[in-house]
Amino acid sequence: MAAAVTAPPSLPRAPPRRGQRAACSCSPLRWAALAPGAACLSFSRSRRWDVARRCSSRTEVASSSVDDDEACELVSGADLVIGGDGDSAVRAYLLKAVKNNNRTGVLLLSDIFGFEDSATRDFAYRVACHGYNVLVPDLFRGNPWKRSLPSETDGFETWLAEQAPEKVSSDIDACTKWLVDEFTAAGVSRKLGVIGFCYGGGRLVETLARDGGVSFSAGVCFYGSRMDASLGPRLAAPVLFVCGDGDPLCPVETVRELEAGSSNAKAVVYAGRGHAFAHRPQSLDDDGDAEDAFALMRSWLHEHLLA
Repeated sequence: MAAAVTAPPSLPRAPPRRGQRAACSCSPLRWAALAPGAACLSFSRSRRWDVARRCSSRTEVASSSVDDDEACELVSGADLVIGGDGDSAVRAYLLKAVKNNNRTGVLLLSDIFGFEDSATRDFAYRVACHGYNVLVPDLFRGNPWKRSLPSETDGFETWLAEQAPEKVSSDIDACTKWLVDEFTAAGVSRKLGVIGFCYGGGRLVETLARDGGVSFSAGVCFYGSRMDASLGPRLAAPVLFVCGDGDPLCPVETVRELEAGSSNAKAVVYAGRGHAFAHRPQSLDDDGDAEDAFALMRSWLHEHLLA
């Protein structure tokens, strides 16, 4: 399915380090070349160092011949419009590994703060650093929940009710089809993965239940909210569930029920961790477990998508 490409306005460019060419000087991949106006992503020195630092973790993962700091600097990004014009069009953001591309597509479903939120973009960027091509769709059609507003209000429930489940599902399916067309049908990759946080984690469960193992070969669900535990038996793809035992939005009982109902699921529960600890850590303890969870995710994706 065709997708219009425009240059992303949200991330600044930075000059390359001494002795290293700018990321944009790399030749584009022939199977998914960006438009001339598309931008390669770069971060400030301090932010780039933070991302590179996070590329390592306590959990053992598959080794790579590409230096993490170099890999993190060689990620290209582009805004897309998927599904045609009008009401069927879905905005999305594609982060594509350049130097160490493993030719595998991953769909990332955001939390309630949407696909343009900095924490979501940073996490998607980190995944791309490790070779993946990450598509982040706008699940809320330009109307995400504002971080300045508390979610424990009547206004939140009103906003959430406006996110029609059938429309969200349709948009996710359109993005799934785009990934299939760009990667699997084109012979680029045999497998696709999906990652979801919070609201996106709940939608991940529904997406994999609809998919039945046709398009996706692995999923990673971070503290999914409003998950339907009855869908466990319909999860054909292997799913890693990550949550904390102090998270009221993702009850451990629901996660365990999904794990028990699926034939190929694994749940990892972090003691003392609350909601969103893996992509929005609020303390040093959160940060340590966030790094471990990221490495678990890397191992899971490598095992089921690349090995």
